[in-house]
Order: sequence, then structure tokens, then C-alpha cells
Amino acid sequence: MPKRSYPFSESFSSQYKVHVGLKEINNCGVFGLKYKQEIYEKTKSLLFNGTKAVMGRIWKADEEEKRPDPVPGHQTLLRGQTIIGLDGRLKKADADPGCAAAPSACCVCQRVSGSRRPCSQCERPACPVCVQQCSVCSERICSLCSVTDYSERYERVLCCGCSS
Repeated sequence: MPKRSYPFSESFSSQYKVHVGLKEINNCGVFGLKYKQEIYEKTKSLLFNGTKAVMGRIWKADEEEKRPDPVPGHQTLLRGQTIIGLDGRLKKADADPGCAAAPSACCVCQRVSGSRRPCSQCERPACPVCVQQCSVCSERICSLCSVTDYSERYERVLCCGCSS
């Protein structure tokens, strides 16, 4: 006996169980755009309210303290503000205007040492252990600005200017 023919058309898709969660309803549902707008407005108001509260505390504290006029050429920082250090990390800045915030550690090893010399390439302070001498121009460079050349019998330390 021959098989029965397929009773459904080729465009018929079988029904599968599909889980529709809250995320799908909020993103693709009827009120998806309204829900996204509510989230955006709530986030924006939280950010602005938090900033107003923090700035209000900073300004109140600054009004209570009498500070001298800042030295021209120096950037004034707010209390609690951080700066990007020479090593690329965030550091807490001194809130007093006019005070130059010098890093207290070596730019390579981050150790606090008694003597530090600035690198001739990047001018960041480095301890004597981390400073090397260029084989070509004999300038003192930190190990962040040095390139080691292994192409010859003995390795050579080159500064960025001499390596190119």
C-alpha cells in the first residue's frame, strides 16, 4: 500500500514551544520603546542627582575653607578628583591649587626610592635600577622607552630615537 501524501503546504511551519521572556517583551513587544525611554530617563535622573549631590558637598567644603589664589599656569583640581599619572594609572590629586603633584615612585617598578632621574625620552622619574644607557647615543633612558636589539652577537639597548 502506498504512503499517504503530505496534507500541508510547503510554507507550513510546525509549531514549536518558544519561551518568551521579559527581555523579549520589553525589547520587541508593544511597549518596548516606552520601556526603553523610561529606563533612559531614570538612569539620566540618577546620574544628574548624584552629580548634584557630590558637587554640592564639594562646593560647600570649598566655601568653608579660604584658599589663596591659584598660581597661574597650574590647573586647579576639585577635592576628590583624580588625575592620570605618568604611568597611565589614576592617582588621587592634591586638592590645593598651585601644588604640583609629583609622582612619589619610579615610573617602571613603582618603588619609592631616594634618588630618581628623569628619562631623556619621556621625562618620567626612574630609579637607578630601571635606567639604562643607549648603546648609540649614550643617553640615559628608562626601560619603558628602551628597545633591546638581539640581532647581533651581544644584545644592545637602544632608545626610541636610535632604534628607528
